[in-house]
Amino acid sequence: MAKHTVSCGTLIVNPRRELLLCHVTHTPKWDIPKGMRDPGETELEAAMRELREETGLLFEAAAFRELGPFAYRRDKRLHLFMVESGPGLDSLAHLHSSTSFPHHVTGVPTPEMDGYRWARRDEVGGLCWPRMGEVLLSIDW
Repeated sequence: MAKHTVSCGTLIVNPRRELLLCHVTHTPKWDIPKGMRDPGETELEAAMRELREETGLLFEAAAFRELGPFAYRRDKRLHLFMVESGPGLDSLAHLHSSTSFPHHVTGVPTPEMDGYRWARRDEVGGLCWPRMGEVLLSIDW
């Protein structure tokens, strides 16, 4: 049996039932804040860290509702959580990515995420990669 990696992520949902999406730098696509667990981390700890690193957002652990594991790719599973943002997150101007990767040409550190938006359910399929869109649309948010 092939070993699957697990990516832990968070769906941030506002009072209008829109989903927070992060623009993936140097791609045409948007994604939720997510990433791999560090050694010794629980799924929740990884989801909270990835949310902080990719958006700058901090929520108490009690705000995270576990949605559980989802099939994603042959080699990867998603373990997802959901947080209700409340009314205080209308502006996304303060969000930022503190994690970076070396630019493929210059090697300059480049933020993983370079933009943020709220997306309605009917927009998600066109904004996200197909597999991610399928997972997100299978969840009642």
